[in-house]
Amino acid sequence: MGDLEGRAMSFQSTVHLSLESPAHAICVQGMEIYLDVNGCAPQQCESFTVDSSPGVVVQIYGTDPVKIGEEAAMNWWPLSRPTNVLVGMTSPSSANDKGKVSVSYYQHNEDVPMATAVLYLTSIGESKDLTWLLPEPTSLSSLQKNWVWGPKGWGAILLVNCCPADAHQLVDRKSKVFSTEETKSLSQMILRVQGPSCILKKCRVVLHTSKEESEKARVYRPQKDCSSTFELVLGPDQHTYNLAPVEDDLEETFYVEALEFPSASFSGLISYSASLVEESQDLSIPETVVYKDTVVFRVAPCVFVSSTQMPLEVYLCRELQVQGFVNTVMELSERSNIQVASVYEDPNRLGRWLQDEMAFCYTQAPHKTISLVLDTPRLPKLDDFPMKYSLSPGVGYMTQRTQDHTVASIDSIGNLMVSPPVKAQGKEYPLGRILIGSSFYPSKDCRNLSKTLRDFLYAQQVQAPVELFSDWLMIGHAYEFMCFIPAQYKVEDKKDFWLLLASPSSCYKLFKEKQKEGYGDARLFEGIRKDQLLSNGREANTINQLLADENMRKQNAYVEKCIDLNRSILKRELGLEEQDIIDIPQLFCLEHIANIPSSEQTEKLYARPYFPDLLQMVVMGQNLGIPKPFGPQINGACCLEEKIRQLLEPLGFQCTFINDFDCYLTEIGDFCSCANIRRVPFAFKWWRMVP
Repeated sequence: MGDLEGRAMSFQSTVHLSLESPAHAICVQGMEIYLDVNGCAPQQCESFTVDSSPGVVVQIYGTDPVKIGEEAAMNWWPLSRPTNVLVGMTSPSSANDKGKVSVSYYQHNEDVPMATAVLYLTSIGESKDLTWLLPEPTSLSSLQKNWVWGPKGWGAILLVNCCPADAHQLVDRKSKVFSTEETKSLSQMILRVQGPSCILKKCRVVLHTSKEESEKARVYRPQKDCSSTFELVLGPDQHTYNLAPVEDDLEETFYVEALEFPSASFSGLISYSASLVEESQDLSIPETVVYKDTVVFRVAPCVFVSSTQMPLEVYLCRELQVQGFVNTVMELSERSNIQVASVYEDPNRLGRWLQDEMAFCYTQAPHKTISLVLDTPRLPKLDDFPMKYSLSPGVGYMTQRTQDHTVASIDSIGNLMVSPPVKAQGKEYPLGRILIGSSFYPSKDCRNLSKTLRDFLYAQQVQAPVELFSDWLMIGHAYEFMCFIPAQYKVEDKKDFWLLLASPSSCYKLFKEKQKEGYGDARLFEGIRKDQLLSNGREANTINQLLADENMRKQNAYVEKCIDLNRSILKRELGLEEQDIIDIPQLFCLEHIANIPSSEQTEKLYARPYFPDLLQMVVMGQNLGIPKPFGPQINGACCLEEKIRQLLEPLGFQCTFINDFDCYLTEIGDFCSCANIRRVPFAFKWWRMVP
């Protein structure tokens, strides 16, 4: 006897400004709007300012201000660099167009704006309703049952509970305590039952889901006597809930949280039904279902971030073994105005988990964005990592189990990279594409990403994974031969990022040039202790000796073939041209996997950087922390460092070389750089794309 309406809020994530007339937008509470400040900018203008009325919050990411206005005391921002301008409102509006944002455009060395674009905002509260109206039986209707997502879709979004603290576990099997801030991560579901009391008194309401779906989320109901304690009404082992008999019009607010991300066995869709049951007055006659309808939620996916996004926070494993690395990253963080979170780890782990087993990502609903660490523990008894308790407030933590390969770390989240947003083969990828390493073909010693982790990445649906060939590397991670860095200036018809690829041929070309210039006797690894070189199977060879080593040349020719295969894949799948790629000189050598039991040793040789890997950069916007390669010294300067500067500094990058041989070419460096970076989420909202 009713009409159930499941509806989602109106998603408004991008506003294009105009100089001709003011723009108007609805701003839902807790939601950010992305302003396109470049689209209407006059060609003669070089910078802009943003001003807002009280109650409007403006956040600007991506670059530094170019100057400070003396009178208006506002920042000037350059138009030539990628900049994210996000706006929101702190409270609902009492009238239309209550909030105002002004973007003024300036010519070079002018303090008076040439033009101004205006945006008026109206803020509204957010609700997700499961509403029953009980009018006359003849007016019954039924709405669409399936949740459709995309630019024209509708539906409600659930966030996964990613809180790592033990206090957030269930107090008992029937209740849970939430803080006021934690309730903001929950999605509301309001059940309203309205109708004649003579009908309602004969009925009861049953809220229910399937047994399988009840394992994926929990539904809570606030307890009447306590604002912070919530009764668990639906969840694991509890898929039905009977409300008290309806005496009059009913309005109940339920709170919903997801327990896991989409996966191979979970589509990410969860449906809840409400059934109105009429109880029979005759004990011999069963009760009757008068009406049933369903609302569907979509669990927000786990989204990974590219290294081209601006950093927010650096997590650093401070260990004496890598003090040079730690000190340099601290300096880079200060220069980039980024917070550093220190993490202290058991020295026996040597910090490997920090990058090899964990990745920063985020999950997002229109009302909230949550940063989190996704952990793929390699050893079952090492679940309680210090990282879990070192996270900044509001940063979540989730565990994703994988199959633990005994030979190497290809089966881990460290084997994952994300491209910047791209367009390839006629399709847009506004959240970039996940890049995962594999063996490409079956062989006796092949290593692949576990099916569990692979299926998990595909199930998120918003970052279409690309498979790369990485099994030729000792560690098997793509970041050993490639890296993305952000372009400082946006140039028409060019990408706003650069792909760096390792290039043995470029390194041989450089050494050949230095040999012709008469520097053939210059040595690699000057200043490195003999015991360090011996333990890593390296010698302080001269340029002449390296160029004369035919076995070394054959090994690097093999490496070049492997990189070229990936080069063509990346060009095709990311829509790249040669002009988007920068070749970085780097040599490799083929070795047996080190530091594993002889019973696990294989006959196959794997590639390992011959000198510290220049591609394992710490990318902080335009500030790059690059492993010091300890190349041949020519006129007091390392020729490899000079080549890198020649390639990158004209593009606006500042190159800082990390003087820590142990961090990159010893047992520690085989697995990790002992740092991980939390970055700004993509401006594009995942629910606006079609997978």
